[in-house]
Amino acid sequence: MIKFLDLKKVNQPFESAFKQKMEHFLEGGWYILGKEVKLFEESFAQYCGAKHCIGVGNGLDALVLILKAYFQLEKLEKGDEVIVPSNTYIATILAILEADLVPVFVEPKLETFNINPDLIEAKISVKTKAILPVHLYGQLAEMDKINAIAKKYNLLVIEDAAQAHGAGKFRSQNLEFRNLNAKAYSFYPGKNLGALGDAGAIITNDDELADVLFSLRNYGSKVKYENELIGVNSRLDEIQAAFLNVKLPELDKENQIRREIAKRYLSEIKNAKIVLPFWDNSENHVFHLFVIRTKNRNDLKEYLFKNGIETMIHYPIPPHKQKALKDWNSLSYPISEKIHDEVLSIPLNGTFTEAEINKIITTLNNY
Repeated sequence: MIKFLDLKKVNQPFESAFKQKMEHFLEGGWYILGKEVKLFEESFAQYCGAKHCIGVGNGLDALVLILKAYFQLEKLEKGDEVIVPSNTYIATILAILEADLVPVFVEPKLETFNINPDLIEAKISVKTKAILPVHLYGQLAEMDKINAIAKKYNLLVIEDAAQAHGAGKFRSQNLEFRNLNAKAYSFYPGKNLGALGDAGAIITNDDELADVLFSLRNYGSKVKYENELIGVNSRLDEIQAAFLNVKLPELDKENQIRREIAKRYLSEIKNAKIVLPFWDNSENHVFHLFVIRTKNRNDLKEYLFKNGIETMIHYPIPPHKQKALKDWNSLSYPISEKIHDEVLSIPLNGTFTEAEINKIITTLNNY
């Protein structure tokens, strides 16, 4: 069976280094916000070409803390509206609701799965204060267009980059960061840059925002026992930072391997029943997931399983149809609903042998 994701196999090349890090961790006796967290924050900020990285507990916390920090800076207030794609994992929406803000859904483009910038302006009202694009499945949203709209209407831009580690040319000369407000990352174990547990981070060039975030994640405190803000406990674990420090130097290599496999899938999978994902062959996609569409998803999923290939569905229910979001259940977003009814994620990661890749391609072509 070709597993969709074998985390033991993914992490096997790093095991020796992990064990060394664990020994140093135990010998050092410093378990919270130590040298490893500081090193990762410096390294990941440099990798992304940004001024600041704030390590936090997970990707959801990263989004929530950004929004709450803007409350502290009086750039957001309760009841403000946030433009968000209708096609995303529910965590993006949960963050908005946790911060007492109102999500306003915008449909995606069917080809890219990402928010359609051409539909954003029609959803902007006097209460709109931010746009929260999601780089879904590892492909960057159309940030040039989104940033232009944000500038026109004086809106914040908060990026959900939980699935897009290394997408685009995240270096200091990149124009993408010229208008950057904040970007939230998750290092959930299955991500392209995955920890061995929950972990997250925030990237920003905004000195004032970073200052508030460093405080908010640690009980609202910069100096121990002096609490300036009503904060939370959402600190990047020292041991997870240590593991991430081992894996970060290999991220570009991993992303390139994923792109090479994706190139084969896109050029060699030829089946009229299967719609392949869009990619412009740029570095704007890191293929955290390779997501196809088919009208007979359950049948295809069962067929692949019977032929020794495990798949997953990301995601079967759109956010506005989830019971948790009952206030939105009556709304209709047909493009998102079509996507959620048809998508199927096929295995793709750097551990695959050529024989396994060949089998996936051949089996899909024979469907």
